[in-house]
Amino acid sequence: MPTTLSGWYRGVFVQAGTVAPITALQVMLNGLLGNLMLKGEKRELTDLEKMTTSAGAGAMSACVYGPVDLTTIQQQKLGLNPLQTLRHVMHEHGSTSIFRGFSACAVREAIYTAGYLGLGPVATVALVEGPMKENPFAAAVTGACFAGVAAGLLTHPFDTAKTCIQADMKGEEFRTARQTIPKLIRERGFTSLFRGGAARALRNCGAFYIVISLREYFIDYKTSQEQGDE
Repeated sequence: MPTTLSGWYRGVFVQAGTVAPITALQVMLNGLLGNLMLKGEKRELTDLEKMTTSAGAGAMSACVYGPVDLTTIQQQKLGLNPLQTLRHVMHEHGSTSIFRGFSACAVREAIYTAGYLGLGPVATVALVEGPMKENPFAAAVTGACFAGVAAGLLTHPFDTAKTCIQADMKGEEFRTARQTIPKLIRERGFTSLFRGGAARALRNCGAFYIVISLREYFIDYKTSQEQGDE
């Protein structure tokens, strides 16, 4: 374990540098899918539509997130920089190998994005309009934590499978998510799918609250600007 405060934040800028643009991509895709679903109608998306569009946005983002995760995992194994790692992987395993573990990543991101762009906002609104009407801050934190824990628990098995697949580029032990998950349960027990899950769920609570709050702030800001122009 790190013994200094700076030690706990080792690699934070690399992490932020990869997560930030992918989160922006997911939010953008969610907006595009929402507009397609509305087909020009002037109304709010239903709760089901919010969940559907956000899940779709997450699945689509796996086209970027999958190769990023694979590069990170292989970089840690090879000790190369990101570009050197990509070149090595593509040279040794073929150009399409950067999409190894894509299906598991797509499922993980579909559920995760449905959590912070769908379930989180829906739960927050339900709490604000219900038992936490007098305390919107508590409603926002509770909604984010509820969605974060749910997304963490549901996505962790797929994240575990994806990591195993992307670490084993030759497919000697782990080939696909459908083969990997039963193999892990059989050889290491069901709980092996959730190793590190508690820390990840806790991280989700903070991340969901920040993203949901910022997104709502900018939506309100844009709405007020448009109304002012009118």
